[in-house]
Amino acid sequence: METLLKQQGLQLPKVGEIIKGNIITKKGNTLYIDLGNFRTGIVYGQEFYLAKEFIKSLKEQDPVSIKVLDLENEDGYVELSLAQAGLSLGWQKLAQIKDEKTTVSVKIEEANRGGLIAALEGQKAFLPVSQLSNEHYPRIEEGQKDKILEELQKLVGVDLEVRIIDVDPSTNKLIISERASQNEVMQEVLSHYKVGDVVDGEISGVTDFGAFIKFFYRGLKTGQENMPLEGLVHISELDWQLIEDPRSVAKVGDQVQAKIISIEDGRLSLSIKALKKNPWTGVEEKYKKGDVVSGKLMKFNPFGAFIKLDENIHGLAHISEFGSEKKMKELIQPETSYEFKVLSVEPKEHRMSLKFLGEKGKEEKTSQ
Repeated sequence: METLLKQQGLQLPKVGEIIKGNIITKKGNTLYIDLGNFRTGIVYGQEFYLAKEFIKSLKEQDPVSIKVLDLENEDGYVELSLAQAGLSLGWQKLAQIKDEKTTVSVKIEEANRGGLIAALEGQKAFLPVSQLSNEHYPRIEEGQKDKILEELQKLVGVDLEVRIIDVDPSTNKLIISERASQNEVMQEVLSHYKVGDVVDGEISGVTDFGAFIKFFYRGLKTGQENMPLEGLVHISELDWQLIEDPRSVAKVGDQVQAKIISIEDGRLSLSIKALKKNPWTGVEEKYKKGDVVSGKLMKFNPFGAFIKLDENIHGLAHISEFGSEKKMKELIQPETSYEFKVLSVEPKEHRMSLKFLGEKGKEEKTSQ
């Protein structure tokens, strides 16, 4: 056959090459395909079984793409594979989708602790948790990672708009991203905001590390009329006072104002305290080095005891003032007022160092 084709000026297909043909007929477990100048090809045996569902839909003269397995078997036919051709073409299409940065819709089929599984062009695609949009990213409290899967399972059956960010047929790797599909639109929308802007929004979630605020960009372009945006207010940006639990000052549904303090990689960082008067401004006039002040325990930490002096000002009595953590916790009890001497005041750093004197109204319990 090779000599004949060369005499006719035709190039012989290669094993592994994907070519086109037209269905001749189906007989038993064999599919006959007209390859034109390349004679007749067949799909049979295991290859017929692998493609049997697709073969059921074929009729005479239907065009198909097939992969060459053998140029001439013992019966003189070109052995072909529909399944392998479909697989190869599928990966080619996936690579094209990635290269063209096309956004596609996928339905989530499974969830695991690492992310979500969806089908795309006949392949399993993996969507890592880190590639979810802000809307779908699981908000899990610190130390409660077991709940990640529970949150992700809520997305099974949901259609998501994604982009392919990694495709490798040699390892069957197909990684998709919901964040990437929103990046261009998000970047365009975020270009209308700058650090320092104030937004009105609603608390949409509260975690151990802060609160999320959702607000809407009401753009002029189609699809942006009421585009939801979300930013994080870190626990340190909720208030000027030391916050132990964000839930004590923020509740889902609360209407709030916040200032944008950072726009980075499509993520917004917000501050509520930035819109409040800084209580440390002029604090050195109220609290001077050497003053004796009274306060109550806010919290212990490895460095000492944080002491609340008034509604917004706190100071630190260093653990060295007590000799040991055990002694510190023996001497300072919750809900009890104690006297302290101001050792230093640093308004810019929002720091005040204190020396423990003793329970208010009693003699000093440690040497001064």
